[in-house]
Amino acid sequence: MHEASSGGQSPGPVRNSEHDHSGSADLDGLYGTVAWFDPVSGIAGDMALGALLDAGADLGFVTGELQTLGVDGWSLDAERVSRCGLAATQALVDAPEGHHHRRWRDIRGLLESSGLTHRVRERALAVFGALADAEGRVHGVPADDVHFHEVGALDAIVDIVGVCAALESLGVDTVACGPVKVGTGTITAAHGVLPNPPPAVVHLLAGRPVVGTDIEMELTTPTGAAIVSALCDTFGPVPAMTITAVGFGAGTRDLPGRPNVTGVLVGTHEVNRSEADGSPQSIDAAMSALGGAAVTSELVELAANLDDVTGELLGHALEALIAAGALDAWAVPIVMKKGRPAHTLMALCRLEDLTALADLVARLTGTLGLRARTVVRTALERHTTSVEVDGHVVRIKVGPHRAKPEWDDVVTAATALGRTPAEVARAAAALAGAATDPAETD
Repeated sequence: MHEASSGGQSPGPVRNSEHDHSGSADLDGLYGTVAWFDPVSGIAGDMALGALLDAGADLGFVTGELQTLGVDGWSLDAERVSRCGLAATQALVDAPEGHHHRRWRDIRGLLESSGLTHRVRERALAVFGALADAEGRVHGVPADDVHFHEVGALDAIVDIVGVCAALESLGVDTVACGPVKVGTGTITAAHGVLPNPPPAVVHLLAGRPVVGTDIEMELTTPTGAAIVSALCDTFGPVPAMTITAVGFGAGTRDLPGRPNVTGVLVGTHEVNRSEADGSPQSIDAAMSALGGAAVTSELVELAANLDDVTGELLGHALEALIAAGALDAWAVPIVMKKGRPAHTLMALCRLEDLTALADLVARLTGTLGLRARTVVRTALERHTTSVEVDGHVVRIKVGPHRAKPEWDDVVTAATALGRTPAEVARAAAALAGAATDPAETD
């Protein structure tokens, strides 16, 4: 049975403390494309997924990501429904394996060995990690030894990974959430009768704003609480944003006098600056006027000149920077004093990540000096979709001027089909409805 949608349908049980959860409207932690969840009647995994699909997340892309888990026995669909007169999308997960009790270490191994897109995998690991920590606190056991019950079932795994894939499909960079509604009374779960909200939900939402209701149903489930707890940079009212999409995800039952939905607003969050802070507002304005511009933001460019490292070490440093949170990393050949050939190792990052990334560069390369400067970046509008080339899923990143097949998918399909990557890339781009240069796939 699907892990608890709001309204008490079924009993169930990289960020967190370092972020500001004060609920302030000055949401400095947000950047780029933002998804703001509105748990008007609580939040559950399937409701969050339904809301994102309703807002335009590509179901084919989400399904393709889930298929990389290598687990059979499930299906995912979406259906338009009405809850208290409000149109919404209900995510329909069919995974009739019963209550399979998986340990956190088992699910972590499944995610880490999968072919999920990097950000999808990291977000899913964060959500399950938050769940394991909360369940461990409730039962007094180490997180690695936690046996998930309802949230270890396959349908809950589909919910969580599906939400992370839907966020990626929409190009969401940061996530926020309004105050979370919770019910009252008691619920029946795998461990017996529990207070409502359940102890795991209480631990997950500690330090976040919650609102109690007199509804004697489980409005917010552990899965829903873990999603917002692990992924949200801030909690509070709607952030300053330009709304580009709206979605409502439906629970499986109607509630008395209120729509049983979780809402989501998707939009772009721009950095606000005063003239007194010395930031280059004229550059911002010029970049924001670029055709297809989605969001203009202020970032940091980190650099170090290196004349005594091998190509292998340089390549490893680039990979490590990306894995540690850099938005981009690259190396530029240069000539230093006395004619020495060298490289400048560079990374683009957010200000809050600068210290950790600079320390990483120093430790990996042994450099004796680093530089950092503020830059203005404009990200163009883009979304991710997927096509099938002779039965093989290829993800496509679509921007204002071109579509680019994901290189890993192209190579996998080409190998299986006995064709060249260039042929598969052209076929995928044609199916996506835009021409692309196969030499420039991701």
